[in-house]
Amino acid sequence: MNRPDAVETVRSLIGDRYPQAVQAWLGGSAAAGRLTETSDLDVTVVLPGTTVCREALTYAGWPIELFVHTEESVRRFVQMDAAKRQPSMARLVASSIPVLAGDRGAELRAYCSAVLEEGPAPLTDDEVRLARYVLTDLLDDLDGRGSEPAMDAVVVEVWRRTAELLLASERRWSGSGKWLVREIEALDTAAGSRYATWLHESLQAALNGNPEDLVRLVDEVLDRMGGRLRDGFHLSAGSGEGQVRREDVEPVQVAAQGQI
Repeated sequence: MNRPDAVETVRSLIGDRYPQAVQAWLGGSAAAGRLTETSDLDVTVVLPGTTVCREALTYAGWPIELFVHTEESVRRFVQMDAAKRQPSMARLVASSIPVLAGDRGAELRAYCSAVLEEGPAPLTDDEVRLARYVLTDLLDDLDGRGSEPAMDAVVVEVWRRTAELLLASERRWSGSGKWLVREIEALDTAAGSRYATWLHESLQAALNGNPEDLVRLVDEVLDRMGGRLRDGFHLSAGSGEGQVRREDVEPVQVAAQGQI
């Protein structure tokens, strides 16, 4: 498809819609040099004052994901993402191409880069115990050999939580979907490991009814954090650090109800 240059397209869009913009950044696949025929352009624009929003549109033939922010809202979203260990906002700004001339927004971009460089906080003791317990429970479900649709769901959940715990054990950022895979690949590049391949191949095997290799991978990751945990697990449903979240215990509750 013959489309205009991505950076020039975004520069024109910002000039048309946001002439008051402090800065705009082109991130995502375009900044990483991974544009394909179906790629959209991820654009973050910072305004002096605005209603923070996300908008999808088409401009000059390009599908565009537009993230409209103020400087304060960018910083707030960066901190919220950091708490989830998924630095989407920081990456949209730090790993991007500045679109507008000059160094406007340079301080904000440096802040996002510093957050990325620092990495996520280490897991608390309660978070480690909970992760070990949930994965241990899910491994029990794998051994149970339930109905095929339910077992496929368990396999995918085991794969996801194992990848997340592996990254957390290395104090590396996590992600969702393809970004989770990319984070594992980045870990492999830095450490000379082959976890991305192991995760992929063991997932495929488990979905075909052979979970043994996935179980070995889970145990290797769990051993980094103290191994499987069942008897003696206790966690108070308080507030602050160690708080039990619904999404953390849901798989355990479902299994206890006999639905897997």
